[in-house]
Amino acid sequence: MNLFTFSYGIIHWLVDLINHLWYWLGDVLPWQFGDFFDAVGEFAASDGHITVMAILVEVLIIVIIALVNVLNFIWIDRKFMGRMFDFYGPYYVGYRIGGWLQNLADGIKLFVKEIITPAKADKLGFLLGPIIFVGSSFLALSTIPLGRDFGISTNASGAGVPGSALIAFAFFAIAPFSILICGWSSNNKYTLIGGLRSAAQMMSYEIPMLLTVASVFLMAGSFNFMEIVDAQHDVWFAIPLFLGFVIFLICLVAEVEIQPFDLPEAEAELVEGWTTEYCGMRFGLFMMTSYLRGYIGGALATALFLGGWHGPALIPDPIWFLIKAYIVFVIIEWMRWSVPRVRVDQLLNIGWKRLMPLAMLNLLIAASLKTLGWF
Repeated sequence: MNLFTFSYGIIHWLVDLINHLWYWLGDVLPWQFGDFFDAVGEFAASDGHITVMAILVEVLIIVIIALVNVLNFIWIDRKFMGRMFDFYGPYYVGYRIGGWLQNLADGIKLFVKEIITPAKADKLGFLLGPIIFVGSSFLALSTIPLGRDFGISTNASGAGVPGSALIAFAFFAIAPFSILICGWSSNNKYTLIGGLRSAAQMMSYEIPMLLTVASVFLMAGSFNFMEIVDAQHDVWFAIPLFLGFVIFLICLVAEVEIQPFDLPEAEAELVEGWTTEYCGMRFGLFMMTSYLRGYIGGALATALFLGGWHGPALIPDPIWFLIKAYIVFVIIEWMRWSVPRVRVDQLLNIGWKRLMPLAMLNLLIAASLKTLGWF
């Protein structure tokens, strides 16, 4: 049973249950009132309606799993940082489970804070920027399957979203524009500089990242996550394309703006960068989405280079997939707390003069392996 079949069964059962009420009302109410409820029951029981609702249930399940993982990522980040800098990290709130409830406490605190909009800010851009940033990240996440039978699909075959990898990177690439909108609309020099830095940084690292992804597409012969993971059944792409894997991780760190590539949010120079004027739950959503993008990055690296859900048969596919994604996240966080921040010129030089040629070399390696028939 895949996720679509499971969701379809739940919706079908609920529709049957509720339709008893609609058809009873149709029988007891006179004239057009009774016909109305009969029509509502027939519409609810139609295959098209149940399919759409089943897809929404799939999305809801994936989003809930993602939010739980984001809370875990925040907790791991704080604990890991604490161990590296010799302090406990989260401890008192939920101390029996290692302080995990501190994340919920911080979320509640941000939720009840007042939301302030600067008087001279562009109100529409100030409102739309966070919506685009958060929405595009969730849409990117929705295309990544956690297992062979655990991904969003539109039919019972469980084939996944067609061209899912392309769609994921398309949504992932929207973030720079939303960040630029946030920085500009805040009417603050620090936010504007932070937004411009973010746009320049992401565009510099987007191209080498997509070149490494193109090498994976070439090796797998598909744009679909399901087929890309199946192509790594014998050998993970991280082995023949180790260079591409390293480039992908570096670009990923730049894309999610983690140190040493956190120039858009450099606190010592730009206060809080492009998020300076945001407060309350809007700021909380930015923070949550930054970890969500870290989770998406780990999931992308797992699906493209680390064999996805392929692993020991004793461990369920989604668990094995998440273990790999968590390991990628810990590696990124290790880099975050170990490497100093680079300057703007160094950041651009690394992207254009180092990673770009290496990404093209990696693509040439992939083309050679494919031409020789080794993959």
